[in-house]
Amino acid sequence: MAGSKFRPIVRVASGNFLEAYDFQVFGYYATYISRAFFPTGNEFASLMLTLMTFGAGFLMRPLGAVFLGAYIDHHGRRAGLLLTLGLMAVGTLSIACTPSFAAIGILAPLLVVAGRLLQGLSAGVEIGGASVYLAEIATPGHKGFFTAWQSASQQVAVILAALFGLVLTINLSQNQMVRWGWRVPLWAGCAIIPLLLIIRRSLTETDVFLARKHRPSVREIIKTVFANWYIVLLGTMLSTLTTVSFYMITAYTPTYGSSVLHLASTGSLMVTLCVGISNFIWVPVMGALSDRIGRRPLLFGIASLALLTAYPALAWLVSAPSVSRLLAVELWFSFLFGSYSGGMVVYLAEVMPADVRTSGWSLSFSLATALFGGFTPAISTYLIRWSGNAAIPGVWLSFTALLGLASLLLLGRYSAPGADTQ
Repeated sequence: MAGSKFRPIVRVASGNFLEAYDFQVFGYYATYISRAFFPTGNEFASLMLTLMTFGAGFLMRPLGAVFLGAYIDHHGRRAGLLLTLGLMAVGTLSIACTPSFAAIGILAPLLVVAGRLLQGLSAGVEIGGASVYLAEIATPGHKGFFTAWQSASQQVAVILAALFGLVLTINLSQNQMVRWGWRVPLWAGCAIIPLLLIIRRSLTETDVFLARKHRPSVREIIKTVFANWYIVLLGTMLSTLTTVSFYMITAYTPTYGSSVLHLASTGSLMVTLCVGISNFIWVPVMGALSDRIGRRPLLFGIASLALLTAYPALAWLVSAPSVSRLLAVELWFSFLFGSYSGGMVVYLAEVMPADVRTSGWSLSFSLATALFGGFTPAISTYLIRWSGNAAIPGVWLSFTALLGLASLLLLGRYSAPGADTQ
């Protein structure tokens, strides 16, 4: 890849990394955060409140997708990506610096929820803005490979957050982790914000956006997005498998490993680290494969595998829980996620009308995350408690694969203006 194309990928990915990093850290340290901000006296209730707060950030994503997405489609990709990074930085700082419930009472969880909502507003369009930017700067025949680096950058965040967890768990006592250790990764994220802002400021506008003769107003963009509600709905269904599988194998794995399977925290975090590395490999590789064989054949095949194997894999794991079995299952799920995401991200950009490409992409993905993916840790925890079956999250994952297959069948009947499907 030429250096002239590699540099903008790094600049876009840097901000996308922060968005993913903050969300992963919150998920990894949910048990400690629950004690700091939601001390109910009931461990299950405290954890559920924390996981619901984790999910609450995703409820703001559709709003961010519509309004901030319209801002990007009107003012440009560069301006929008700078705005989203700034909003994410404020949300991160608010959570990292909020005193515990013991220090300021009910104000503590309120501030944390507010920080999560601000992060969600920003994230609602950050991923879409990054994906559209990469798709528009891609060289001919390599759009899948270029766009896949949006998702690949998130895997770097998974790896770094897991590494922090391993180092802290090994070197700090349980009491130290509860009191302040879980804040260290958040403080680290805050420390690199100035560098990320400097890197992203050097972005240039895409030639595709500059070549557009008409730049619709925000009101026109929002109207066009809702006029294409069927594509947005199908895009939401298409995206659900990506969002659910991602949060299941990353943010939920440490909680699942320790609270459900009763494995050592270090083992669960090591598995998460391996998953991040595996994701980082599979996403761009499969994005490149989609450039060769087409998006739809790849997506059909992977969604079918997820539908058939998700529950049997988890049933095998819970029949004799061990770190080695957890690693095997999570690496299989990582292959499914990386392969599906590698083709899905660019396919979703290709079926969206050009004038609302960022808004439409972001709204579809944000709805999938808000309704399904972001609440996966909470939904999985509740389903296990309700059913007594520790493998039932596999049923949830299979359901999202079914949605993906249905959307692929229905999307084949539509051809959005400006679509560039394989």
